Amino acid sequence: MKRIVIAAPHSGSGKTTVTLGIMAALKRRGLKVAPFKVGPDFIDPGYHALVTGAPSINLDGWMCPLDFVRDTFALHAAAADIAVVEGVMGLFDGIDGSSEAGSTAQIAKELAAPVVLVVDARSQARSAAALVSGFTGFDPGVKVAAVVFNNVASANHERILREAMATHLPEVRVLGCMPRDPGLAIPSRHLGLTTAEDNPLSTEFLDHLVEVVERHLDLGALLEVEQWELPSLAQSAVFGAEVGGAHGPVRIAVARDAAFCFAYPDNLRLLTEAGADICCFSPLEDAALPDGIGGIYLPGGYPELFAEKLATNEPMRRVIRQAVEAGVPVYAECGGFIYLTEGVAGDAGTAPFVGVFPVRTRMLPRRKALGYREIELEADAVIGTKGTKARGHEFHYSEMEEMPENFERLYRVSRKGADLGLEGFRYRNCLASYIHLHFGSSPGIARDFVRHCRAYRTRSLT
Repeated sequence: MKRIVIAAPHSGSGKTTVTLGIMAALKRRGLKVAPFKVGPDFIDPGYHALVTGAPSINLDGWMCPLDFVRDTFALHAAAADIAVVEGVMGLFDGIDGSSEAGSTAQIAKELAAPVVLVVDARSQARSAAALVSGFTGFDPGVKVAAVVFNNVASANHERILREAMATHLPEVRVLGCMPRDPGLAIPSRHLGLTTAEDNPLSTEFLDHLVEVVERHLDLGALLEVEQWELPSLAQSAVFGAEVGGAHGPVRIAVARDAAFCFAYPDNLRLLTEAGADICCFSPLEDAALPDGIGGIYLPGGYPELFAEKLATNEPMRRVIRQAVEAGVPVYAECGGFIYLTEGVAGDAGTAPFVGVFPVRTRMLPRRKALGYREIELEADAVIGTKGTKARGHEFHYSEMEEMPENFERLYRVSRKGADLGLEGFRYRNCLASYIHLHFGSSPGIARDFVRHCRAYRTRSLT
């Protein structure tokens, strides 16, 4: 199984652009590309999927057990000609400064995958080789096999970079030098790049990106990068799941549109393996929920950008509120949680949302929260029993008014053992939180949610 990890010394080096260009160029050569993303990010995987036509899978060694990471990688890469894994932040950056947990380096080691380092060569020449040397020697378990220099100013700049590498690091191949090109920039906003749903890359952009990659990178050499044998799989519950078990599938409605586009593909897969029949709906466009459902999953996204349209769709807001009041199991996270509040406050007033939780949300000019989170359930809930632990990530620029005390707080939240207080709010069978949980961190979550949805559906039919 051919596989490469595309990493960088730091964020902003251009690894997403290089990754997309390589993926698109390989696909146009007739290869089937399996895309992956290290870390908890949702936006880059959206672009991977747009370019390759396949869902991009998150690989995170802090949120999920490493056997799950290896197994889900093997599962999703099995039918591909090559797996391309985009890293997160700098190659060795993870949850802290003392361990590799959550880092690109950790995933590269677990997959025994060679690393292609994307180095921003702006304002440096021979020094770039010193930087690469430091990254190749930092951890002997990480194999930096090749380098791509980005933001190269001229032919002379490229010559110096290649001379420095040939003289000091001949064992690390220079795959090429990407020129400075403002036409390859992808717009950004408060959570990072704009989403693929909101900013689909044009044919012209992709044609230009592939042209630049084909002209300046040696893709033949990339495909010849030395591979190592994959570690044996742990044979976890990823494989051989008995869909539906003896009970048959239960329909679960999942919000999926431009406003609600942040859901880990493995979360949906694990729900399916636990017996869910996933049916997607759009809070932006649809007037009703899918028929015959036993539960609702409201993932994150950008509801604040579509507040007026969401507010205008009063029929959908009403049926979701009715479902919650009827006791339908509902799991909502971040943007989905915001949608269940009274609305987003702005200069023109509050755009009304579902109103299950009697608080308003407002956007902030600065980031409110960022980082990994571990939760432990304080009581039984639709995603597990008391004491269940799971891991996820929190990233948002919004804050809510103080939740009334009569709403239960079910999550005891921590980060690296430090208590961050209580979160995870429950109303009837609706559980909502700012935290994006990865169901691979605690596979029982998917099974328990499906079990509650099936029980509700059974009761509703009797």
